Amino acid sequence: MKHSEIVELSTEELVAKITDEKATLTKLKFAHAVSAIENPNRIKQTRKNVARLLTELTKRRNAEKAASATTETAAEA
Repeated sequence: MKHSEIVELSTEELVAKITDEKATLTKLKFAHAVSAIENPNRIKQTRKNVARLLTELTKRRNAEKAASATTETAAEA
């Protein structure tokens, strides 16, 4: 999943995608433990996708906190 695709997702879609990717990662790890999967690099790719999605989600949440802190500061003045 490319960065441009991740940025276009809404926050709700991000959370849903994170859940899906984590489930996929778990399935891939289990399948690989039972018998070798055809492309073990998919585990690495999926792990990186989860990290990218979590990074974008954290970035958005931090931006929301900063915006609300700015609003609270302006309201106090």
